[in-house]
Amino acid sequence: MSIVAEAPTPSFPHRHLLGIEGLKRDEILSLLDLSEEAAAQSRRVDKKSSDLRGRTLINLFFEASTRTQSSFELAGKRLGADVMNMSIPTSSIKKGETLIDTAVTLNAMRPDLLVVRHHAAGAVELLSQKVDCSVINAGDGSHEHPTQALLDALTIRRHKQRFEGLTVAICGDIMHSRVARSNILSLNTLGARVRVVAPSTLLGEGVDRLGVEAFTSMYDGLKDADVVMMLRLQRERMASSLIPSQREYFHFYGLDAEKLTNAREDAIVMHPGPMNRGVEIDALIADSPRSVIREQVEMGVAVRMAVLQALARHLPNE
Repeated sequence: MSIVAEAPTPSFPHRHLLGIEGLKRDEILSLLDLSEEAAAQSRRVDKKSSDLRGRTLINLFFEASTRTQSSFELAGKRLGADVMNMSIPTSSIKKGETLIDTAVTLNAMRPDLLVVRHHAAGAVELLSQKVDCSVINAGDGSHEHPTQALLDALTIRRHKQRFEGLTVAICGDIMHSRVARSNILSLNTLGARVRVVAPSTLLGEGVDRLGVEAFTSMYDGLKDADVVMMLRLQRERMASSLIPSQREYFHFYGLDAEKLTNAREDAIVMHPGPMNRGVEIDALIADSPRSVIREQVEMGVAVRMAVLQALARHLPNE
């Protein structure tokens, strides 16, 4: 009697990446390990592989994006996929087509991977239920931005070699930030100690239920922090003015040299971009040796390559 060997179980067992919530520690670490390999590939002269040759990737961005969309496009091309960027301003969506109809239309084109950014929380998950391909959430409202959290975790690990025992201070517009939410979920799962620092008007309700320590003082929140993660002030999501002025916001909550002295001497400084210099962060700090902001951009391509590879392993080959 012949014995048929079972195919190995993929280290990332999910068909979609809709959020960090629900992911296990080992699953996150497997994506980070795969990202390290992708980062090495991206630093070669010949950056292209054939991992996704014959596969089709569609970028569907209902919100404007520079870094995320371009890095997904680059990630797909480096893996050999055919990449299409769908232009929303000239699409049928502007003519009244619903999200569900758009999903059905795209599904008929038989893509393999669909990257979606949408202004409404939960929209990406809804779309994933209507298509046969793998779906990646590139940001949905104020809900989640999983690949940003993964690239931030990768950047932290490359500098600190660990997560356990680290104190990470996430500072700024916590209430409107999908980046903050995904990072809180990721870093808590990986064993870091997470703080959030913001004016009371930008902390948001129920932030304490996310397993973080909340501060309204930068000096207290940054004390002995290993990682200082600044956030963009998202005025476009504010229904009313939640800060007196940008100048006053920078005075109390913008990261400058004086406030940074409260963190550890070897603390690294992060920002998901785009930065508002002189509002969220002083230009001298953003460009200092302690800043890893440019490395975050590089790791963004690597993480998105890893996610595409991990999800592609679940796609049918016939």
